[in-house]
Amino acid sequence: MKIAMMGSGGVGGFFGGRLAKAGCDVAFVARGAHLEALRRDGLTIESEAHGNIHVPKVVASADPADIGPVDLVIVSVKLWDTQDAARAIAPMVGPKTAVLSLQNGVIKDDILRGVFPAEKVMGGVAYVASYISRPGVIHQTGTMQRIVVGEHDGRASQRARELHEALLKSGVTAELSDDVRRAIWEKYVFLVALSGSTTTMRSTLGPIRANPASRAFFIDLMREVVSVGRALGVSLPQDYAEQRVPFMDGLPADMTSSMHHDLERGNRLEVPWLSGGVVTLGEKAGVATPANRAVSALLALYADGKREKAR
Repeated sequence: MKIAMMGSGGVGGFFGGRLAKAGCDVAFVARGAHLEALRRDGLTIESEAHGNIHVPKVVASADPADIGPVDLVIVSVKLWDTQDAARAIAPMVGPKTAVLSLQNGVIKDDILRGVFPAEKVMGGVAYVASYISRPGVIHQTGTMQRIVVGEHDGRASQRARELHEALLKSGVTAELSDDVRRAIWEKYVFLVALSGSTTTMRSTLGPIRANPASRAFFIDLMREVVSVGRALGVSLPQDYAEQRVPFMDGLPADMTSSMHHDLERGNRLEVPWLSGGVVTLGEKAGVATPANRAVSALLALYADGKREKAR
């Protein structure tokens, strides 16, 4: 498969780098100093758990038109850029091109289907703790490097099988799902809690899960997402939040979220689509979401980057 990564940061750079190292034909859409470093030095992934890898030569451009039509476009930009990214990737989308979002949230595929025919859009979700540590370098924390992919109609299509095989070859834990909507919501449950707690508390996961009050808050955040998802017809077990507690306890103590990194750097936050998205969907479904509403309120002054100045 010829693959283009629309967004080459923590997610796109990581999985695209692993696929390229495994011999796949991968092109990266990037910008600024990161793009310059990719062109000059290639792509490096630093990982204490899995070892460092380096791809000395990569195809990288700021303009998708330079790359042209591919078999698969993987979108991993921040959620607020989804609409613009969908329009920008048009030169890479040919008659047989599939589009796969590995972004956070649960409305990403709805946005893509507003730009492309529904049959072009695959479903997927990625699990990795990684970020750009410096231009051209992606740093991975912990051991997670997992992707779940599938067609929204549940078919085991050829394109899904080919991507699954390529991911396995790259060393990524990959799964084919016949209920990818549920898989997307399964991640949403945990991600909302991780991002909401680490960002509002300015802390890594270890202290949050060790303190009884913050631990309870984390689990409440998950429970609310489960309740909203079930009300919207997602096939999540009623006790799914409790099922994720052992997973939470098994993660590295220094694990945090990309939203926490963004807050520390003064960047824009994805909170309107994460905890804020739970609140919005909860209102539509008639489900109360007080914990996620609190996260949204606590981060409101930082949602657009830095802190709003007093007027």
